[in-house]
Amino acid sequence: MGRYILKRILLIIPTLFLILLTNFVLVQAAPGGPVEQQIAQIEQSKIHAEAPGAAMGGAVMSDNSYRGSRGLSQEMVEAIKAQYGFDKPATERFWLMLKSYSQLDFGESFFKGKPVTELIIEKLPVSISLGLWSTLLIYLIAIPLGIYKAMHNGSGLDKLTALMLAVGHAIPVFVFGVILLVLFAGGIYWQLFPLQGLVSENFDQLSALGKIKDYFWHLALPLAASTVGGFAGLTYLTKFSFMEELSKQYVLTARAKGLTGHQVLYGHVFRNAMLIIIAGIPAAIVGIFFTGNFLIEIIFKLDGLGLLGFEAIVQRDYTVIFGTLFIFTLVGLVLQLISDISYHLIDPRIDFEGR
Repeated sequence: MGRYILKRILLIIPTLFLILLTNFVLVQAAPGGPVEQQIAQIEQSKIHAEAPGAAMGGAVMSDNSYRGSRGLSQEMVEAIKAQYGFDKPATERFWLMLKSYSQLDFGESFFKGKPVTELIIEKLPVSISLGLWSTLLIYLIAIPLGIYKAMHNGSGLDKLTALMLAVGHAIPVFVFGVILLVLFAGGIYWQLFPLQGLVSENFDQLSALGKIKDYFWHLALPLAASTVGGFAGLTYLTKFSFMEELSKQYVLTARAKGLTGHQVLYGHVFRNAMLIIIAGIPAAIVGIFFTGNFLIEIIFKLDGLGLLGFEAIVQRDYTVIFGTLFIFTLVGLVLQLISDISYHLIDPRIDFEGR
């Protein structure tokens, strides 16, 4: 197992390199970069002083190939390019980025004026808070429900919950989030929960109990949206894992010895059936933290890493885009390695080295 872990750790380096290279090429090719946006802002400030025809002409491609640069001197355009580091060739910019990342220096945000590391540290508690609570709720609901469905397969309640799970899984997370906002956050029906944010404006003035209530009051709708869309897969994984174990010979032998259903389930089946579920927790965390809650943060205006990444993409804030991408990818690769190690620790028969 030690050789396998070493190989996986060494593979993280080329994987990160290829992911960063691919996204660097794609992002550089996308129009509307930080230089163009800065030029557009300068031109926008002059729009009231220009005739309408001239303002429209400013959006035409000029000799220096930047939209909106008509009316700006070449020296000013070059100064803006130097401000964002675009006075260097793309290959040199990519090399300098890799060199900085090897020292865990992700640069400074183009538009927020803060180091990317500081921004990530500021936003991380919100994402961790939402991710941990949603993960906890998903497991607390999905595992008991999956066990019940396995023990009562084909019953009326099993079929009813199957229908509910299918509907919940089919509705996209962002659609369900919007539905909750319309119904319970000041839409055309009830205003029972806040529209956005994680705490109220007077949060610091509340008592300890008041802060806890306010925190969960704001978290209710985001958690509901992320939980409904996330526990269907885990429920069925639990159900089929327990059904497979219940059909094995040792279960029939245990029942033949006179053991009750409760004794068979929790004395023999539970540990074996939960192996795959427990070992899959790291991979599930990756999906919940970095995929499932991304849109939740945007819809409910939660100031976390998901909203930070979305704003960075809209603003073409390249340093933030690549910094968050690097962090997400690195954490995802490490958690996948932990997931493989968990499989081996829980069931030593699984040999990744032999594979």
